[in-house]
Amino acid sequence: MKLARVHNLILYALGEFYLSINQPLTEKPVRLETSKIAFIELLEKSKLISQQERAIYKNLETLEKKRLIEYENKMIKFTEKGLKEFRKNSAEIEQYLQLKNYFKNAEKPKRKLQTVLVE
Repeated sequence: MKLARVHNLILYALGEFYLSINQPLTEKPVRLETSKIAFIELLEKSKLISQQERAIYKNLETLEKKRLIEYENKMIKFTEKGLKEFRKNSAEIEQYLQLKNYFKNAEKPKRKLQTVLVE
């Protein structure tokens, strides 16, 4: 399924948020979840998503209609389909991050690089 960029971004943000808050709890039988309004407030506070509260709410509704997330006791949960999409997005993003790290730490090429003056 093809999702809009903003939907992918929100889905990825939700997944990473859950991974970050549940990381210390992997050995305990406890799992943290968030409500829709708390997640929207967190996204607004991050300043990484330039949408207003209402637009984020509408995008979460769209993700719900596409059956990627669902609500249980007012808490956002991933569906199996949503988890699959999140993992796919994470794998794609990981490739980009690996390339970025590679070039940051890579050895210089054996061939000489050409210097060009820019006017």
